[in-house]
Amino acid sequence: MRYHKLGDVPRKRHTQFRTNGRLLVEEVMGYEGFSGNESILYHLESPCRIAEAREFTPIEHLEWVPDAHVHRHLATGPTDPGGDPISGRRCLMWNSDIEVSLCRPTTETECFFRDGEGDEVFFVVEGSGALETVFGSLPFREHDYVVVPRGTTYRFALDQTPQTWLVFHTPGEIETPNRYRNRYGQLLESAPFSQRDFHPPAELETHRESGDFDLTVRVRGGLQRYLLDYHPFDVVGWDGYVYPYTFNVHDFEPRTGRLHLPPPVHQTFQGPNFVICSFCPRELDYDPEAVPLPYHHSNLQSEEVIYYVSGEFGSRKGIEVGSVTVHPSGLPHGPQPGLVEKALGMRRTEELAVMWDTFRPLRLTEFALALDDPAYAYSWREGTPAPVAESTTG
Repeated sequence: MRYHKLGDVPRKRHTQFRTNGRLLVEEVMGYEGFSGNESILYHLESPCRIAEAREFTPIEHLEWVPDAHVHRHLATGPTDPGGDPISGRRCLMWNSDIEVSLCRPTTETECFFRDGEGDEVFFVVEGSGALETVFGSLPFREHDYVVVPRGTTYRFALDQTPQTWLVFHTPGEIETPNRYRNRYGQLLESAPFSQRDFHPPAELETHRESGDFDLTVRVRGGLQRYLLDYHPFDVVGWDGYVYPYTFNVHDFEPRTGRLHLPPPVHQTFQGPNFVICSFCPRELDYDPEAVPLPYHHSNLQSEEVIYYVSGEFGSRKGIEVGSVTVHPSGLPHGPQPGLVEKALGMRRTEELAVMWDTFRPLRLTEFALALDDPAYAYSWREGTPAPVAESTTG
């Protein structure tokens, strides 16, 4: 990310800085010790200060280990909304590099939240509002990616609209792909987006009030709750390269070739051993002999999962808004019968989908089991046999 600044900061780092005669508390928040990107925040109170340490609750995923290793379709569309932006997250799948949840919050949370063990990405399938953070307020709208670096204290303010989000958590760092950046970190002319498409907080409000404020921090595989006696958004100013931001998927510039291009051209973000890609409305391949659908391919070393946001996805049957297809490692996959012939001559697609590819196997949850359509594994046959019932545990 590029350098950004909000509020007041001193001319030099690590020097005395006061407001109304009060010496402010400097916090350096950065990655890789003191070798990665960082921001420096100036607080009214010490960010170490707590009034009370309360309960710690481990995060537990109830795993579903299917009897069969097959392709899967999870129908999330009918999932009932409920909960707040923290308690409403329902994990679909995870491994040591990534955790993917569905969240359809109906209420705001009064407590503040901080992920102390990973970066987060929210893809807003529907809804709008603002992410209120220690860095300032960050408005979000439908089809935004909201990227939140670890250590950011925040809470959501929701507009009165239905909310549906995909939530990604990673113990690694969310970045734009290396190949999109030059040696200085600036996005290249050949990248499918530019710095202008990424939007940091634009307004900083410093809170000076005291009182009782609940804070939940995700650490060590669980949720630690604290009571503060001051408002945590007490930052007077900050600057640096670490801060939350939004990127709207419609600002992604899709690539088209004479013949079909592979999924890496759709890559939007990278993390440790995974990528996040955006399939956007676009022109299709323009050679008169081109096959405009993805060719069959084998995921020998990766898992490919796609969430269908809107439009019609040409290579799949029986897919609707909210569908998630899971194509696990070791199995070939591709268009279902009849779809290639149907697509010949097409010049445009209006599909919108988010894909994550992982290079370690994903584990499914019992929530995924409740959404599973077992007939999907047989959809490459013209006649679909009745599936065999599967167990819910390993």
